[in-house]
Amino acid sequence: MSAAAAPFKVVPFRALIVVCAMIATLMQALDSTIANVALPYMQGSLSATLDQITWVLTSYIVAAAIFTAPVGWLAARFGRKNLFILCLVGFTAASMLCGIAQTLPQMVVFRLLQGVFGAALVPLSQAVMLDIYPPHQRGSAMAIWGVGVMVGPILGPTLGGFLTEEYNWRWVFFVNLPFGILAVAGLAAFMPKAPVNPGLKFDWTGFAVLALGIGALQMMLDRGQDQDWFSSNEIIAETVLGGLGLYLFVVHMLTAEKPFISKRIFRDANFTASLVMMFAVGVVLLATSALLAPWLQNLGNYPVATAGLVMAPRGIGTMVAMVIGGRLSGKIDPRWIIGFGLLLLVWSLYEGSYWTPGVSAGQLIATLIVQGAALGFVFIPLQVVAFATLPGADRTDGASLLSLVRNVGSAIGVSVTSSMLAHNIQVVHAELGAAVTPFNRALQMGGVAGQMVNPATRGGARMLDGMINNQAQIIAYIDDYRLMMWVTLPAILLLFIMRKPGTPNRVQAAAAKREEPAHAAVLD
Repeated sequence: MSAAAAPFKVVPFRALIVVCAMIATLMQALDSTIANVALPYMQGSLSATLDQITWVLTSYIVAAAIFTAPVGWLAARFGRKNLFILCLVGFTAASMLCGIAQTLPQMVVFRLLQGVFGAALVPLSQAVMLDIYPPHQRGSAMAIWGVGVMVGPILGPTLGGFLTEEYNWRWVFFVNLPFGILAVAGLAAFMPKAPVNPGLKFDWTGFAVLALGIGALQMMLDRGQDQDWFSSNEIIAETVLGGLGLYLFVVHMLTAEKPFISKRIFRDANFTASLVMMFAVGVVLLATSALLAPWLQNLGNYPVATAGLVMAPRGIGTMVAMVIGGRLSGKIDPRWIIGFGLLLLVWSLYEGSYWTPGVSAGQLIATLIVQGAALGFVFIPLQVVAFATLPGADRTDGASLLSLVRNVGSAIGVSVTSSMLAHNIQVVHAELGAAVTPFNRALQMGGVAGQMVNPATRGGARMLDGMINNQAQIIAYIDDYRLMMWVTLPAILLLFIMRKPGTPNRVQAAAAKREEPAHAAVLD
C-alpha cells in the first residue's frame, strides 16, 4: 500500500497540540517586527545611530534564515518533539536576555541567539500541522497555521507600540515569557514522540558554505550605506564571500552524495516555483511593515501607540483573507487565488507610492486592509500548491526551505529598502537644496513669509532645511514602494509553471506507470 493510500491515524489531543504549535509560530513571527515601532526608543537607550539600530531587526532575521536550513536534519536526528521543546526554551530565554540588554552589541548578540532558536519554530509547527491533519483538511490546517506566520509580523508593530507606550520597549521581549512556558508545557504533555535517528550524519560542508553566503550577503547589505558601498574593501570582500558561499552551496548540493538539502526536492515544479514566489512575498512582508512604522511617526506625526493601531487593520485583512483562501483552496484552483492576491498586492504598493503626509487615516487604513488581504490570499494557497505533489518524506525539509527563503527575502527586503531610503533621502535633499539660491524667485517674496524662509537667517535656513528634508523623505519612501511593486509583479509569471494540485508531475507519473503492472496483477 502506498503512502498516499495509507489510512490516516487520528492524533489524540490534536486541538491542544495545535494551540501550542500556534503559540510557537506566533511568538517567532511576532518577534520579527514587534520591535519596529520601538526602534526610536531603543536607539536612544542603546546609543545607536539610525542605520545601526536596524541591526536589531536584521540580526534576528538572518540568524533565523541560516539556521532554518538544517531543521529537517535536526528533527530526524534528535526527534521532532525534543527539538521543538529545546528551541522554545532557548527562544524564551533569549527573549529575556534581549529585554535586559544594555548596549547595542549585547542586543545584536542576544537577537542572533533568539533567531538561532526561533529558526526551527515555524517549519516544525508547519510539519506538525501537516502530520496531524488528513490530506482533505490540510488547506484549512494551513489557514490556521498561516494566521500565526502572516498575522504575527503584521500585528507585531501594533503590540509593540502599545507595550512601548504603556510600559517600556523592553516589554516587547518580556511578553514572550508566559507564552513560552505555556507552549513548552503543552508540547511536553501532549505532542507524540517522533522517531530518533542517532546515526544520521550531518552535511557540515553544505551548511557552512550556505551560512557563509547568507551571512556575508546580509553584512554587505546592512553596512553598504555606511561604508559607501563598493568604494570600501570591506563591502567588496563581503560581496565576494557571499557570492562564493552561495555558489559553493549550489555546487555541493548538486554533486555531494548526501547533502543536507536533497536536490530531488527541486524536481517538483510546484515546490520550486513556490520557493521563488515565497521569496518575493518575504521581501514585501517585512519591508512594508518596517517602512510604515517610521513613516507614520516621522512623516504622519502619529504617536507611537496610534501608529500601531493604524497598522492593525492590515492584520485583520490578512486573517479574513486566510480563512476565505483556506476554504476556497479545496474547491477551486488555488492558482487563481494566488494570482488574485498578487494583483491586489501590486495595487496596494502602487497606491502606497502616492502617500504624502496629507493622506487621510481612512485612505491609509483602506489600503492597508487590501494589502493584508492580498498577503493572506497568496500565502495559504501557495502552501497548498507547494506541498500538493511533494512526497511526505520531504515535508519537513520543504517546510524548512520555504521558511528559509521567506526569511532571506525578508532580511534582504528590510536591508535594501532601508539602505535605499537613507541613500535617496541624501540624494534628493542635495538636489532640492541646490535650488536654494538668491536667484530662486520663490525665495524672493517679501514680508513675514519671506523672512521665515530667508536662507540668509538662521531661522529661515533651519525652516528651509526642514521643508527640504520632509520632501526628500516623501520621495524616498515613494521610490521604496515602487521598488517593492516591481519585485512583486514578475512573481505572477510563476503561476504558469505551477500545476493544479492533483495533477501528477513527470516523476509521479513515471512512478505510477511503473506500478501499473503490479496493480493489474493484484486485480487479476
